[in-house]
Amino acid sequence: MRLILLAALLGVAIASRVSYEGYKVLRLIPNEEKLQLLKTFRDRQGFDFWNEPHKHGEKLDIMVSPVEQPSFLNFLEDNKIGFTVLNENVQTLIDAEIKHQATVPKTPREISFNQYYRHSEINIYLEELAVQYPDLVQLESIGLSYENREMVVIKISTGGNGNRPAVLVDGGIHAREWIAPAMALYIIQQLVENNAANSDLTDEVDWYILPVLNPDGYEYSHTSDRMWRKSRSAIPTTTQVCRGVDQNRNYDFHWMENGASDYPCSEIYAGEEAFSEPENQHIRDFAEAHKDQIKLYLTFHSYGEYLLYPWGYTSALPSDWQTLQALAEEVDDAHAAAGGNHFSIGTSTNVLYAAAGGSDDYMKGVVGIDLSFTVELTDTPYGFELPASLIEPTVTRFFEGVRVFGRHVKENF
Repeated sequence: MRLILLAALLGVAIASRVSYEGYKVLRLIPNEEKLQLLKTFRDRQGFDFWNEPHKHGEKLDIMVSPVEQPSFLNFLEDNKIGFTVLNENVQTLIDAEIKHQATVPKTPREISFNQYYRHSEINIYLEELAVQYPDLVQLESIGLSYENREMVVIKISTGGNGNRPAVLVDGGIHAREWIAPAMALYIIQQLVENNAANSDLTDEVDWYILPVLNPDGYEYSHTSDRMWRKSRSAIPTTTQVCRGVDQNRNYDFHWMENGASDYPCSEIYAGEEAFSEPENQHIRDFAEAHKDQIKLYLTFHSYGEYLLYPWGYTSALPSDWQTLQALAEEVDDAHAAAGGNHFSIGTSTNVLYAAAGGSDDYMKGVVGIDLSFTVELTDTPYGFELPASLIEPTVTRFFEGVRVFGRHVKENF
């Protein structure tokens, strides 16, 4: 009864939620041969690959449904693949999160970092900042999502009439990665509400920040399916309607060359064509309109503690990889000095996995933003279900890395 009441407070019936009762997350460290065997489960019903090792000796986390667990455990035993149980019951964490989100105090038009915010609440907060700080904040609606949610970019600027170098930030392209919009919001709060302490980051540099690049999927992950990853566009197939596209495989730069799927029900489905998703079209158009000003692109994800730069479509290095590597290492040092763990650093393909059609590749390869980075925040046993109690330490530590990015733009452009 109590859980039903809590769900009602969130405006959603508990029956409408996808249940992950009994789902387990297994952590495996396969060699190359075993990894290829495990990959055959990627698009099977009842399996969700939460990450993927780039090489043998690295971890692979797979969520497995109760129905599939007996046969999968037999498969692991038959093939002598060891594992540990990272999460005994995914629903337990989800229930705790529902309870927390329903009961934590909320102050209208303000934010704190002891909870996660819905897309509408984020937009209301941005509107309040524009009212309270008119000399620092401007808002621009860049378009509507597939389900008609307004996508708002906040511009933080102390002047310059758009002639200053700028940083473009986005988060939440993958719906279930809630810490990513939280990180974007923390940057906004620090640059606006705490500008006195951070004026060195805004006195010569403009910031454009889109907290949620996938608002439909993000909202759906709050109301219906906590583990939802993709957009919410309808994709007809011959047998069923599978919803959504992996927006981070949908950019028109080496689209569908590798690390993506043409199967509409896949978690890494790249879409019927490049830029099929309106959300990606909007951020593309915004970046193109400001490409002469934007000098650094930063996109937030979770999880795994990776600090990545292009390319994702090939193992070949960009010509300026040493500049990207050096800057990433400086950011990593600042994060570690603030109490965070060190990141794995390098190109997406060489450090994480090949994934063509990503936003960071597009921003560098097409728009011409040389300094293009993907940040995979946190590496905890909670995976995507990072408890709200860990939001503040996560965002405050990485903000020290954001300082490094901002100073670099200020000093070099």
